[in-house]
Amino acid sequence: MSRRTQGAAVIVARFAQAVAALREAYLPEAMPPVAVALSGGLDSMVLLHLAHAHGLQPHAFHVHHGLSPNADAWRDHCASAAAALGIPFDWRAVVVAKGKSGIEAAARKQRYAALGEMCRAHGAGLLLTAHHLDDQVETVLLQLLRGSGPAGLSGMDPANRAPGLLGDERLAMARPLLGVARADLEQFAREQGIAWVEDESNTDPRYARNALRHQVMPALAAAFPGYQQRVARSSAHTRAAQRLLDELGEQDLQACLAGDGLDLVRVRALSRDRIDNLLRHWFTTRRLAMPSTAWLAQMVAQILSAREDAQLLVEHPDVDVRRHRDHLFLVPRLPELAGMRDPEDAGIIDKHAQAFRWNGEASIAFPDYGGVLHFDAAERGFDPAWLRGQGLEIDFRKGGERLRLAHNRPTRSLKMHYQASGIPAWERGRLPIVNAGLDLLFAAGLGMDCRHVTEEPGRIALRWESATAAIPG
Repeated sequence: MSRRTQGAAVIVARFAQAVAALREAYLPEAMPPVAVALSGGLDSMVLLHLAHAHGLQPHAFHVHHGLSPNADAWRDHCASAAAALGIPFDWRAVVVAKGKSGIEAAARKQRYAALGEMCRAHGAGLLLTAHHLDDQVETVLLQLLRGSGPAGLSGMDPANRAPGLLGDERLAMARPLLGVARADLEQFAREQGIAWVEDESNTDPRYARNALRHQVMPALAAAFPGYQQRVARSSAHTRAAQRLLDELGEQDLQACLAGDGLDLVRVRALSRDRIDNLLRHWFTTRRLAMPSTAWLAQMVAQILSAREDAQLLVEHPDVDVRRHRDHLFLVPRLPELAGMRDPEDAGIIDKHAQAFRWNGEASIAFPDYGGVLHFDAAERGFDPAWLRGQGLEIDFRKGGERLRLAHNRPTRSLKMHYQASGIPAWERGRLPIVNAGLDLLFAAGLGMDCRHVTEEPGRIALRWESATAAIPG
């Protein structure tokens, strides 16, 4: 870089300011137990020494990825450095399997999960990471090249809670070196005699961040000296704008929430930009992967244009987005169950119903049907002696089944009962029925047919409990 690096006193002062801000933000009276994420590289080694010099009494946590032949040496270097300072040290080994997002993303996910585990094991409430100014600029530029919106261009926060990474909403993560350039850290380390290790993968241009770091950023530094501070300043402005969008998103979410879903009448009253912002905020609060712009556009188009009785379904990697009675729901993606079918689709070959007998058990599990059938003692239900003598079958409905819930109520099709009960269409196919010969005895989500039900002590009432949620019978 063309500019002169900052002196050690300036870096120490910046770190002290960051620590003071952390004290005020997280625990005004006393800092929580602190941990340092220690890779052994330049940045984390400087961070460890600064934390120790400021009396934070940190723990040092290292993650062994096993991706480099030098990984054991890096771990040993970290252990020795911590021991020399009298700092407690711990480490975890992780196995990194390449996922859809690549090896870097997979390693990052495993690393933070292991760091969160060590924080909990040692009672550390605050994890310090060594991200610096150059890291911030790289992050913003990468997000810009990916076409990200304000959330991506906001860069990294100086401090935040990251339950999605650390696995615990009580843990906080702070980046006290975020305003310091890497060149300044290197100068500081040389002046203080701090030894560090070099990760050979940091020079591999196949990784996008390395290509940016070694090919693009030097050119930017030559043409626009000091550009890092300006990019970081723009990122801070974007972060402030994102906070306003989050506040607006929360206001709209509270205004449109109706139970577990969104009232689409209220949603449609918003502008298109506010609808997009609302849905992104909704996904964020549910800790779901942020939808792409194209995916979001498809969903909003269906919300705005589909007729009222249409069965809206937009698939997301984590959930299904469904509509029921003009309300929008995020429904967990559940596995298909044996024997499930659309009763109106004659092209599907049925699995035979599962025959069973009741021998007095309190409950019987039916994994192929996704739950447990309970036999509860009740004052309204089946005669237990009669029920024991029946050859019973559990099945999914095939269409045409009829149910009478009470003698003073009419016999109606299951479809009409489901509609009257407000059971969404996507749940109906997962609700089994119980037959005794040709007689329908029970339909999960609705109840028992009254033809064999009596009211006196010692009766048996059937109740279905889904493996994912209790469904009243």
